[in-house]
This record gives sequence, structure tokens and C-alpha cells, in this order.
Amino acid sequence: MQKLVINGGKKLSGEVTIGGAKNSTVALIPAAILSDTPVVLDSVPQIRDVKNLRSILKDMNVSSEMKDDVLKINPTKIHFAELPSGKVSSLRASYYFMGAMLGRFGKAIVGFPGGDDIGPRPIDQHIKGFEALGAHVENKHGQIIITTPKEGLKGAKIFLDMVSVGATINVILAAVKAKGTTIIENAAKEPEIIDLATFLNNMGAVIRGVGTETIRIEGVDSLRSNNAHTIIPDRIEAGTYLSLAAANGGGILVKNIISEHLDAFLAKLDEMGVNLEIGEDSIYVKNSPKLKSVNIKTMPYPGFATDLQQPITPLLMKADGEAMVIDTIYPKRIKHIAELNKMGANITSENDLIFVRGGAELKGATVSAEEIRAGACLMIAGLLADGQTTINNAENILRGYDQVVWKLHCLGADVKLVGEDDLIE
Repeated sequence: MQKLVINGGKKLSGEVTIGGAKNSTVALIPAAILSDTPVVLDSVPQIRDVKNLRSILKDMNVSSEMKDDVLKINPTKIHFAELPSGKVSSLRASYYFMGAMLGRFGKAIVGFPGGDDIGPRPIDQHIKGFEALGAHVENKHGQIIITTPKEGLKGAKIFLDMVSVGATINVILAAVKAKGTTIIENAAKEPEIIDLATFLNNMGAVIRGVGTETIRIEGVDSLRSNNAHTIIPDRIEAGTYLSLAAANGGGILVKNIISEHLDAFLAKLDEMGVNLEIGEDSIYVKNSPKLKSVNIKTMPYPGFATDLQQPITPLLMKADGEAMVIDTIYPKRIKHIAELNKMGANITSENDLIFVRGGAELKGATVSAEEIRAGACLMIAGLLADGQTTINNAENILRGYDQVVWKLHCLGADVKLVGEDDLIE
């Protein structure tokens, strides 16, 4: 177990550069196995999830090499493998191997996906999509076993009962080499889905309509990578550092941002009175001494992202008055509340509503990061608090935040990581 030790209470300043999007990367790496040629991904974040996914690739005899932020993947000698639940359950996003293996081999056997425990994330919409394409899906002893008839997958019209990023991505991965036309209705619109489609289209796929609620996919026989794909900047990492910068007030420049991906989040910062200078691909956060509380309701993109609900909480605690947060995506995403209260926060949760009362003086404490975004929230709180904060289970933060200790050092933070990384390369 790793710990993040923070000596907080000091103003931070300087600049930080945002890495490639985690939520793109965890789809792009499984998607790479659909290629008949080696694949190069650029701006790959240096996070634990990437190491986990590379370990899964190795099980399928797919070699990968990472140098700085460039990842080379060679799937030309791939062979089919059952994906053991041990590795897969440690990373919920690895369920994208279901769609990718279905597209590559016409079959997949994957241990039931795990990941952050933030309430139920049923995969029934994924299964509905696979079955519409002609696959047979069964759950045996915690394994999802997916098979297809001899003639292979066939395009179909699929209406998702709920907007699901995971299901949209998995159906795209399965359908991209299916025979005929697939239409996904009520599709998710996230920028990371557009990023995935751009990657696949550059390899010869025919995907249209991404970013809208209707996606059309014309199946192709093969995919071949000719150029490196540069991953979009991580809007959740960007929002996390913007929240830190606004709460800390020392003057921080956040670089490598696509501000349009953060419209709903930036609108809330503006409503709070945060002083922002928005550039072409960067945002400078000035000192904002007078902050107003706001109410936040998370929604599917382009609404306020559920992944930014927890990272903005320390900023809400700096504002005057009481803020109310409603997470319509994952209402059980509340594991940060008890930990923040240990530090002196005044936050309560009832009937899926979160009430954040501003003005609390934070003191350092020993807390636990039970999942990625709760960990990021506690990290910001620790930087704001007087005294020393120790965050247990810091490996959860490292799952989603690129070179986070180094980046915080660049801003003048006093942080250190204690304990060994248990992940084997």
C-alpha cells in the first residue's frame, strides 16, 4: 500500500501541463488489438491503469513498449487468451477488451470487471449491444463468455436504454469489423468517444456521428495503423488542477487544455467568482478571494462531469454559504465525505444529496483514498489544510493522475509518496 504525505497550508504557484486523457487511453489500448499492424499512441499518461492494461496485452502475446509518453503496441502476433479476473477486476475499464476481442476473434472470455466501488455500474447495456450484433453472452462463475455464430457479427440497430460511455465504446469496438451497418441510438457524446473514433477511422474504420446521439458504423474487413495517434488532453485532470488552483489562490497556469471540453465546469467556476484567464490551450487561475457557493448537478456530457464532483468539493468548502451537489450518474459517489470531515469539513449526505458548508478550517489528518476521484479530492484538501495529511491507498490516485507527485512539486507543494508500487511491469 502506498501513502501520499502532504504538508499543506502553503500557497502554490507556477504551471502544470495536463497529460493525455485517462478515459481515452483505457479504450484506445484495447482498441489497438483490432489493428493488423503495430500501433503508436502519443501523449499517453503515466498512470497505473496503463501498466495494468499492458499486462493484459502481454497475456495475449501483444508486445508493448513505453518511452516517456509514447506507447508502441504490436498486435501482429496476438493469440486468443482468457482474461483472468484478478487483473481485470482491478481495472473496470478493461471491460473494453470484451468489445475489442469480440471484434478481433469473434469471441471473448473476461473475468467480471471491477474498479472503483462507487455503486453499481451494470454492464447490461454492453451485453444488449453484443447480443444485437448476433453474439451469445453468458455469465459463468464470474466470467463473461461471449461467442458468435460461424457467419460472425452482423450490423444492427441498437438503442441504449441509458446513456452509457462504456456501452457506447464497447459496441463501437465490436461493430467496427462486423458485416453491414450498425446504428447506435442514445449514444454517449463524450470527447473520449470522439477520440476513439478518430483513432479507428484513421486505421480505415467508417464511423460517423460521434459526438451526437446517433452513431453509424459501416463494418470493414481490416484495420491498419499508418500514423501515431495523439490522445486528447485529460479534461478531468484539468478540472482537478483548476479546482486546486482556484481554492489555493497562488496563481497557477494550467496548460494543454481543450476548454470546450470543460464548458459546464468552467461555467460553475465563473458562477463562484473564480478569476480565470482562458487562452487558446491554457487557463490561468488568478487569486479569487471572494467565492460564492453554487449548486451542482452532474449530467452526461456536455453536462457537469461526475468525475469532477469530488475534486471541486474542496473549492466549494472555501466559498461562503452552503452548496448542494446532486450526482445523477453515481449518487453513491460519497466516499470522500467522511474523510473530509475528519479534516474539519462540514459536509453531510442524505437522500443522494450532498450538502457542503463553506468556511471550515481544514486540519491535516490520516485519511483513505477509496477510489480515484475521492483521492484527488483528499489530495486538494490536504494541500489546503494546516499541518500534515497522510492519504492511505494512494495507489488509487496514481491510477488516474499522470506524474502527480512531480507535477505538484513543480507548483511548490511539499508532498511525497511512501511505500512500494506493487505492480510488476
